[in-house]
Parts: sequence; C-alpha cells; structure tokens
Amino acid sequence: MTTLHNPLPGAIGVSHITAYDWPAPDGACGGSPHMHLACTEAYVVTAGEGAVQTLTPTGYTETPLHPGVIAWFTPGTIHRMINGDGNLHVTVLMQNSGLPEAGDAVFTFPPHILADPDRYAHAATLPGKEGPAVEQAARTRRDLALEGYETLRTATRDGDPAPLHAFHQAAARLAAPKVAEWRTRWQDGALAAARTTGEHLAALAEADPTHLSHARITTSTPTRAAGYGMCGRRQEYEIPGTTLPYYGE
Repeated sequence: MTTLHNPLPGAIGVSHITAYDWPAPDGACGGSPHMHLACTEAYVVTAGEGAVQTLTPTGYTETPLHPGVIAWFTPGTIHRMINGDGNLHVTVLMQNSGLPEAGDAVFTFPPHILADPDRYAHAATLPGKEGPAVEQAARTRRDLALEGYETLRTATRDGDPAPLHAFHQAAARLAAPKVAEWRTRWQDGALAAARTTGEHLAALAEADPTHLSHARITTSTPTRAAGYGMCGRRQEYEIPGTTLPYYGE
C-alpha cells in the first residue's frame, strides 16, 4: 500500500487571508491579480464584504463575497480579491498543495516583464518576510500586476482576445522549466492521496479492515501568522510529518 504521511484531505493547501486594504491606482482596495496554471482555488468567506474579479476568455466578472459564500475558479482564471469593507477574511483551499508556492501562480505583469524570466522573478519576489520594505515591495508588486491586468481586462471587454492569449503563452513559458519539480510534488501529494483511497476501496471490497487500525488525528497551528501573500496578509500552515508546505496564497 502507498505510504502517505498525514496530509489534509486530498492533499490540498489551506491558508487564512485578511485581504489587503491598500488603495490601488484604480481606487479599489485588494490584492494582486494573478492566475494559476494547474490548480483550482476556492475562497470560503468567513467575515467582511468584498468581491473577486475574474477574467477568462469568456469575459470579465465580479462576484460578491460575504460570509457563507464559497467561490472557486479553475486554472486559467485571472482573479483579483477586492476588500469592500476593510474587513474581508477568507479561508483559501488550494488544489495541489505546494504548487502555487513553486511557481504555479503567475502575476499579470506587463508583457516586457513576463518575457524575461529574470525580470519576472525579481518583480515577483519580496525582499524578506517582514518590515516596511517588504510591505512596500508587496504594494509595488500588486500595482505592477494591476498595470498588466487593466490592459488584459480592457482588451477582453473590447472583444480582442490577443493580449489574454499572449499572457497565457507567456505564463506557460515561465512554467515549463518548473514542471518536472511540480510533477514530483503532485505525485507525492494529490496523486498519492487518490491512489491510497483506491487501495482502501480495494481492501474494503475484500472485507479487509487493516487500514482502519492506523487511524489517527493530526492538528496544526499557523507556522506563519501574517505573511505577505498575493491577496493579503495570510496565516500559513505546514502540516506536521509532511515534506510539502500545506498553505495556499
């Protein structure tokens, strides 16, 4: 039988986000527009009011967020969290834990930055964990992503799919060198979890309860209480006994 540590169900990632309340150049408060290439993401709203702006080849949408709402979006959905009342809190569930931190999340920077992997990495990477310089870098990163995002949103609204298609191609080029490492994370995480379920079902079909004797509970508390994420300050988790970081954005 495949041996897993004790990941969260389905080897998902989880984090708690307090949406940024920094005003952006367009007057809205919120996070950095970005897209995931291989992961579906879900927002579970626990407090406050706001919205998530999404952009796909089918168009632009703004979905209200308030307590009780769960909103999720598939790979390729550009999304931007908007903090409507200054108190938006969201629990994020992320497919394929560890992939976003390994580069699956791509900011909507302008094309000249996306075209150069070194420039992209410099613009996307914060200079540390805490302090005024880090906050300023997070704000600058957000506003740079908004610059590219506005171009994509305007073109899509005007019926021109070319800029969004070019962004998809640029994101795929940035991701290509990282896919071998992503594949290992997926195999050790989500794929291993699914295979283990299959093994359990095969055992139960033979009335074999052996795996039930290994039942256990695991708990965790945030390993970082207020990191600077893409959408806001986040509580991050690393699940004990695993080799992957179990936190989202």
